[in-house]
Amino acid sequence: MGIETVRQFFAEHAPDINIEELETSTATVQLAAEAHGVAPGQIAKTLAFRMGEKPLLIVASGNARIDNRKIRDTFGGKAKMLDAETVMELTSHPVGGVCPFGLATDLPVYCDESLHAYDEVLPAAGSPNSAVRLSPKRLAELVNAKWVDVCKLPEPESVN
Repeated sequence: MGIETVRQFFAEHAPDINIEELETSTATVQLAAEAHGVAPGQIAKTLAFRMGEKPLLIVASGNARIDNRKIRDTFGGKAKMLDAETVMELTSHPVGGVCPFGLATDLPVYCDESLHAYDEVLPAAGSPNSAVRLSPKRLAELVNAKWVDVCKLPEPESVN
C-alpha cells in the first residue's frame, strides 16, 4: 500500500527514478516546496474527483486552482472532490501522498497544462513525506495521462 505500490511501479516502469523520502511532512504544497527547495508551482498535486459515477485523477501545478467552468467544459459535468476514505480505497495512497503511480484501481489520469510551466515537477510518491522528480512530459507518459486545461493560475501580484 502507499509508497510500496509506488516503489513497485517505478521498479517496473522507470527504475531510473528515485523516490525521495524526507524526515519532515510534505503533505501540503507549501511544506513540500520548502522541504524540497523548489517553487510551490513545481509541486505536482494529485486531486481526486468523481464525475457522475466515474472517479478520476487530475495532476496540476501546486499553485494552480481548479476552474469549475473549465472542468464542466472539459468533462461535461460538475466534478465532486472525493473524501479521504474513498481516495485511499481507490489509490492506496493517503491524502498528502496521493499520486498517479501504483494505484489500487485503474483510474483515468489527466495532467493539467499548468505543469508545462516547469522543466521538473515533484509529485508525491504514495506517502506524506515522499516525492519523485521528473519532467511533466515523462509524468504524463508514465501514467498514460491526457493533457487538459482545467485550472487557473494565481494572478501575478502587482507591485505598487
